[in-house]
Amino acid sequence: MGRVIGYCRVSTEDQNLDMQEQAIERYAKEKGLELILYVEKISSRKEKRVELEHAMKAATVGDVFVVYKLDRLARSTKELFKLTGDLNEKKVEFVSIYDAFDTTTPTGKAMFGMLAVFAEFERDIIQQRTKAGLESARKRGRVGGRPSIDEKTKKKVKALFETGESANDIAKEYGIGRATVYKILKESNQKDII
Repeated sequence: MGRVIGYCRVSTEDQNLDMQEQAIERYAKEKGLELILYVEKISSRKEKRVELEHAMKAATVGDVFVVYKLDRLARSTKELFKLTGDLNEKKVEFVSIYDAFDTTTPTGKAMFGMLAVFAEFERDIIQQRTKAGLESARKRGRVGGRPSIDEKTKKKVKALFETGESANDIAKEYGIGRATVYKILKESNQKDII
C-alpha cells in the first residue's frame, strides 16, 4: 500500500502553514494512507529547496505526492512539468488539492498531458521573445554578450599571472571571470607556440 508524501511551502517565516498541512492530512485520512509531510519556509525563487528535494527522493512506486496548491510546488509550467514528470517516471501519482489536479484519475492523467503541451508552448514563447529581443537590439546597433577584452588588457593579465598573481585576484582587478583569465592565458600560450 502506498503512502502520501505531502509537501507544504510558504515564502516567509511569518506565514502560516496550517491550512496546507490540514488539507493534506485530511486527504491522507480520507484515502486511509500513511502521511509523510515535508514542510518548508522558503521562497520558490531559491534554487535549493531542501525539503522539496527530500520529498521527491522519498516518493517511491505506489505513493501519492500531494501539495495543497500548484504554486506551492513550482514557479512555472516548465518547472511543474519537470517535477511531475520525475514523479511519473517513479510511478508516483500527483495531487494538487486546491487545483483539483489528480493523476490518480483519468481526467487528471489527461490534464497532465495538457500540462506537457503548455510547458512546450511556454518554452517556445520564451525562445521567440529572446530571438525577437536580440534581433531588435541588432537593428539598433547593439550586439549581445560581454564586451571583448582588448590586447593591452590581455597582455597585463598575462604579465600579472607570470609575476605570481592568482587568477582570482586578476579576475577581481579587471572585473572578469576566473575562467576568462585562464582563457586569455591559453590563447596567449597558443600564440607563443605559433
